[in-house]
Amino acid sequence: MAFEKGDTVVLHDEHSEFDGQTGEVTQVSETMFGDATYIIQFDEGQEAGISEDAIEAAEQEDEE
Repeated sequence: MAFEKGDTVVLHDEHSEFDGQTGEVTQVSETMFGDATYIIQFDEGQEAGISEDAIEAAEQEDEE
């Protein structure tokens, strides 16, 4: 699943201080191999160079 700028995602990277946290995709870049990498903004910082296999779509809360 490809993600776009503005998508809310959960990071799964045991080496990151943001592992398990939910953040927002702020930038999508393409590597020279055609793979997407992401910059994700969290409440307390950001993580760059995240591969698609390290993130998943966050559960969307119903707005009433």
